[in-house]
Amino acid sequence: MDDILTPVSTTYLKPRKDKEEEPLFTEVKSPRHVEPSPPKPIAISSADDALDALRSQPDYDSLISVLNFLTRHHHDGDASSFRLHVPSPKGAAIVQTLVAEIAPNYWTLLYEGSESEHGHDRGSSGSDSRDLELFLQCLRSVTGINALVSHLKALMQEFKSSSRDSKRPDVSLHISIFLDILAAILGGDSAVRQIWIASLSELGTQALKKVQSQALLSILTSGKLVSVTGEAAEIRGRDKVRAETRWITDGLEVSKWIGRNVASWANAEPKDTGLQFCSDLFQRAMSIGYPESLTKVVIDLTLLSRQGQRDSFAKVCPNSSSHGRRVLQVMLDYLSEKFLDRLNLDGVASEPTVSAVAGVIRAATTNDESRTNELIRWCTSASGAGLGRGTGIRRAVLAVLAQNREAITTVLEKSLAQFGDELYIKHAAVLQQNVHTEVLLLGAGYVARLSPIKLNMLLRSGPYLSAISNRIAATQVRARFLGMVVGESLSALVDSGDKKLDFHMEEMETDDAERLKALTKVQDEVGPVDSLLSEDAANFPQPQSAPAARKPARKKPKVSAEPMSTTKPQAIIEEIDSSGEEEDEDLAPYAKASDPEDSDEDPTLVQRNRIKPPVYIRDLIAFFRDSETYEKQKLSLQTAPGLIRRKASHGTEVSFHADELAGLLMGVQDNFELEDFEDLRLQGMIALVVAQPKTMAPWFARTFFEGDYSLSQRTSVLVALGLSARELAGFEQSKFQSAADFASKKLPEKIEKLYIDSQGQSGNLPASRLKALPSTALDSITESLTTTFLEPLAAEAADATTGPDALKLQTFTARYKSKSAAKPRVRAIPNTTAALLAGSFFSPLTAHFQAALRSSRPVVLNPALLGLYLQTLGIIVHAAGPSTLSLPQLTAELWDLLLGVRQHVTGDLGAMKGWLVAMAALLAVNEGDMRRLCEVQGREVVETREWVGGVFERTRGEDGGEENEVKMMAAGVLIRLGEAIERYQALLMGDMIGF
Repeated sequence: MDDILTPVSTTYLKPRKDKEEEPLFTEVKSPRHVEPSPPKPIAISSADDALDALRSQPDYDSLISVLNFLTRHHHDGDASSFRLHVPSPKGAAIVQTLVAEIAPNYWTLLYEGSESEHGHDRGSSGSDSRDLELFLQCLRSVTGINALVSHLKALMQEFKSSSRDSKRPDVSLHISIFLDILAAILGGDSAVRQIWIASLSELGTQALKKVQSQALLSILTSGKLVSVTGEAAEIRGRDKVRAETRWITDGLEVSKWIGRNVASWANAEPKDTGLQFCSDLFQRAMSIGYPESLTKVVIDLTLLSRQGQRDSFAKVCPNSSSHGRRVLQVMLDYLSEKFLDRLNLDGVASEPTVSAVAGVIRAATTNDESRTNELIRWCTSASGAGLGRGTGIRRAVLAVLAQNREAITTVLEKSLAQFGDELYIKHAAVLQQNVHTEVLLLGAGYVARLSPIKLNMLLRSGPYLSAISNRIAATQVRARFLGMVVGESLSALVDSGDKKLDFHMEEMETDDAERLKALTKVQDEVGPVDSLLSEDAANFPQPQSAPAARKPARKKPKVSAEPMSTTKPQAIIEEIDSSGEEEDEDLAPYAKASDPEDSDEDPTLVQRNRIKPPVYIRDLIAFFRDSETYEKQKLSLQTAPGLIRRKASHGTEVSFHADELAGLLMGVQDNFELEDFEDLRLQGMIALVVAQPKTMAPWFARTFFEGDYSLSQRTSVLVALGLSARELAGFEQSKFQSAADFASKKLPEKIEKLYIDSQGQSGNLPASRLKALPSTALDSITESLTTTFLEPLAAEAADATTGPDALKLQTFTARYKSKSAAKPRVRAIPNTTAALLAGSFFSPLTAHFQAALRSSRPVVLNPALLGLYLQTLGIIVHAAGPSTLSLPQLTAELWDLLLGVRQHVTGDLGAMKGWLVAMAALLAVNEGDMRRLCEVQGREVVETREWVGGVFERTRGEDGGEENEVKMMAAGVLIRLGEAIERYQALLMGDMIGF
């Protein structure tokens, strides 16, 4: 090695004599009052200089110089300057350095500097706010967002892979920093537009622009952003994430943010490429999971805003048939809920609100043929035209279609063909047939005015004659009634004098019949929409995250500002005899009260000015809306059941605010971990349904299938409907009610154990003695129903296995009948209540279920939810009882529904149990009319027995538990159906031959 490295030359330098005596260390004193020289500015002339400066741990001024260089082209338009947002290796390296090295070190300084500048702590020059904007501008692109998300995922992976003892504390802090940066870049109603312009404006070819557009769409709508930020927030701890940052971790808030950005961009009238991106963003954002909230935001900011452009909604509306249909459905439901459902439309006069809504619908369709076809499909589809909504939305849609003679004629022809279809008459839900009948009558009225010859030809055709014949021959009472109404109404439009069709039936003179007949005379105009527009719709609230889930600390009460009196009070001395000889022994001393508010050791922290409970419904709504105050949230939930029940029969306070209150009860969140939160909310929902059953029961039934709600919220809806039906059916008595108690404390014998402790069986029941509604309330009721269903069968089985009845002193069956004679299995309730349960509870649930099955992913088919849904239907039918006039119709609908969902309950014990409970309830209420059941629905009886027999054979049940319950229920259903088939086999012979 020494041979290889040989020196060429060697030079020796002698030390200077003046340096020999100098010490190794010398003290240098800086002169006083000398100002430091300003730092020399760094000259950045190229991307390499910028990258080197960023990698060399720059100071603050050097960093700002680099940021100015990277964003310079946005201001001076220099063609030779470096373009950071144009995809290139150098630009990617700079962005990566900004994210990995600069952001962790400088973000806090930049952010706090901007905040202090806004607080006027550092002058009003705005330099600090500008520095923050420079940094965000460098990352406001597809490349920047991808780098932030990737780095955030790397930090999360590092946090999860490290052991518990070796976790670096800075990783969690850096996660919080990158969440803040993402929220700052994406915040605002024009953020998407800015990112799109920054990413595409400097690209040369259309191919590159298309690639960048697709990349941005993927980031915003694929769900990756929400999933990564949500997981990061959980790692960091949601209470440690800034309130203004949490919205990017919530899919609902992100959907609303996208809606505001789409509307803001559309209202700015973008060019073709920007408009196409808006439409694509709107369409793909519907797959995030909150299509209704997204669509409603866009509608509010475009169609229903004075600052918005109404024609922009039609431009950004998705073009695909499935998404466009979904948007149209949400729009019609939203307009109906917001403007039309509360209108009284019994008359035939034109209603200004209906005309204004028709104007909004026309602005949304803008004479587009595909959207006009979607309106026609909405009117005639099997899912129902505004199922569960009032007549107003159908009047508005038909008013729009009446502007086109061919469109309104098509609606009439398709409605007439559907109206007379035998399968439709037999299997469609009653609620669906009602709304389709309204569409048919409205369409006939418009066609009679626009083209009377066409209507005359239709009424002389074969489809019309067969439709009326099939309706009159139907077994269901409501189907025959609708057929007679349509026959008389259409005949009155084309015939005169004695030629008019008249069935001379009492049913045709009822208010319901007169209301339907009057629909042929309705003629609504498509009017101006100014009365519906909102002034502040454009100022849509920014996303705010819910407060931390903890009870806030009590604040020190404010000291009164009034001056204290300086006069010293005189002492008052009173002599008290402390001897206990004269005490009254009959007076028992009260125990010292324990107030949790006074338990704090520091008396200055005790809050004496407590919030008083609300006494009006409007105050209750205000309490629910204040989601950041612990006391108001707690008081609103505790007060809601009693207040709603007290106000139910006094004025219109509850009915006027019912929809808003129901929405608040559905959407309230447990932000403070309140005790018995779910049970208190459920009691409020039950009180609201019982107070307004005709409007609230259909509202909750529709909400169960629609809306962006969780499985827990949908479960609460089913439980509330089931318990409300039981209460309305008279299963509660008033013997426990006192003058001071509200109605939810008057409980029946059969259901009392679900609500009240065993200690509180008599007298006035204080609130503390009320048990919260258990989560298994419906299961407990179901167990009672199934026990009642199986007990007589068990007694008969015991008789069969213990020998001849002649040798017994008393058979098991006789003992059971003597014991249960005073309590009939199925209670008879008034016909009005039975009709209410059938029309407002049962029909909306079954009709919306049929509509939901036609969607791509019906949430009701979740096994746990499906089982509870079927149990609820069984409980409602059992509550209605055998006195229901429409029992044949209820039986036919529920039986068809049960046979239709057989494949969905197979393989899940919970869903199978719900199916068998519903079937048992159906057989129980029809126990006294099994002959008619076998005569009218013989095929269903035989088919059900064969299928339940297969379930019984496949179910083991030896180990007990839920599987044993399913096997016992299947055996009970088999026995009941077997008895009916054996007794009425002559009636079933024809159906059995073809089975």
